[in-house]
Amino acid sequence: MKTFSHLDGRGAAHMVNVGAKPAQRRRATAEATLICQPATIRALRRKALPKGDVLTVAQIAGIQAAKRTAELIPLCHPLALCHVAINFKVLRDRVRLECVTETQASTGVEMEALTGASVAALALYDMCKAVDQTMRITAVRVTKKVKA
Repeated sequence: MKTFSHLDGRGAAHMVNVGAKPAQRRRATAEATLICQPATIRALRRKALPKGDVLTVAQIAGIQAAKRTAELIPLCHPLALCHVAINFKVLRDRVRLECVTETQASTGVEMEALTGASVAALALYDMCKAVDQTMRITAVRVTKKVKA
């Protein structure tokens, strides 16, 4: 059975020392899905929701969140991100949100991608909740992780 890298020999939590690992170009992609009513999607497409251009707000929220991941997730290493992108695929009854993160570091960027996708979905939920109380956020997951 594998051991958890964030636990020491006594089971106490600690930040993993990545100082000996070489800095490498790293990229991660994560996604989340906001399921909602088709009428909500129609209003979103027309930019007719009460709070305006909700996709732009969600995009900025996701980027900001990815940049602040180490402040939100205990034991997560602070990373200098080279790139963060939030992309949307608007479907009939859902919005699929994708967050792509890149860095040159000793540790991966999947937590930043997950945080960006999650907060973008939360912001989108917040911006649409006045017109749709049935929404739900699902399928938050890492879809790709690459070391170059």
